[in-house]
Amino acid sequence: MEIVAALFVENLDFRALPGPSTRIDITGAYFSVPVEAFPAHLEPHLVVLVRAPEDDPGLATLEVVFSREGTEVGRHRQPFQVEPGRFGYRLVKGDLDLPGPGTTEARCTIVESGSTVTVPLTALQAP
Repeated sequence: MEIVAALFVENLDFRALPGPSTRIDITGAYFSVPVEAFPAHLEPHLVVLVRAPEDDPGLATLEVVFSREGTEVGRHRQPFQVEPGRFGYRLVKGDLDLPGPGTTEARCTIVESGSTVTVPLTALQAP
């Protein structure tokens, strides 16, 4: 199993096309967010797109570790299943307490395969 991509998003929709084929409409992908006042609490949505090769059992565990300045500030772990030869996704809701402006990284890992991607989220002081 491998991670294809991961993004913080505002919305995610699916639509079927003839074939059968599915489209994923991702809107509001972002890497920074304005914050009115600090300290702040954010609950960003992270979508992780995954792929299971034909010879994969299709069972895996997704772990997302949120860190800020090298210190873990949150963790999410969930088992999931993807049909071999297909794509799938997992949604992760962050639960972040931010003392001030700065960058939090979401390190997404498929535990069994080691496939990893890191997605930054920078909190900025709103004007």
